[in-house]
Amino acid sequence: MNMSGSNEISAPREAVWTALFNPEVLKACIQGCEALEQVSDNEYTATVTIKIGPVKARFQGKVSIADATAGEQCRLVGEGSGGIAGFAKGSALVKLRDAPGGTVIDYEVESQIGGKLAQLGARMINSAAVRMASDFFTKFADVAETASAASR
Repeated sequence: MNMSGSNEISAPREAVWTALFNPEVLKACIQGCEALEQVSDNEYTATVTIKIGPVKARFQGKVSIADATAGEQCRLVGEGSGGIAGFAKGSALVKLRDAPGGTVIDYEVESQIGGKLAQLGARMINSAAVRMASDFFTKFADVAETASAASR
C-alpha cells in the first residue's frame, strides 16, 4: 500500500529535523507506542500495540534511518512482528522544505502486511494505515512546534 501527504509545521527546518531523530518525540507521536529506544545513531527498537478491526496485536520491531541528507530528507525503514497477528514492514521517504512561517514536511509511505491482519481486507487495512500515518504526522507537527517554541 502506498500513500503520501504533507503537513506544515510552525517551526524552523533545523528544529523539525532535530525532532525527527529524537526518540521521545517519535514515541509521543506513534499511536500505541509502548517503548522506543535508540540502539545506534540510525537505528531504534520499538514495541507498538495496534488495533485494526477485531485484531489487536503487539508488534516488536526495529526502525532504521537511511539516505539521510541533513535538514533535507531521510528514509525511515521499519519492520515488526506481531506473532500470530502477522507482520508489518514499510518505509517512509520524508522531505523537508521551507515555507512562510515554518517548514513543510512531505512524506511518501509504502507498507506491507501479512498474516491475520492481511485477512481483514484491503479497505479496512488501507483506511487504518492512512489514519495512522496522518495521526503520526499531525501529532509530530504539534510536538515539533511545541519543542521549537520552548527552545526559543
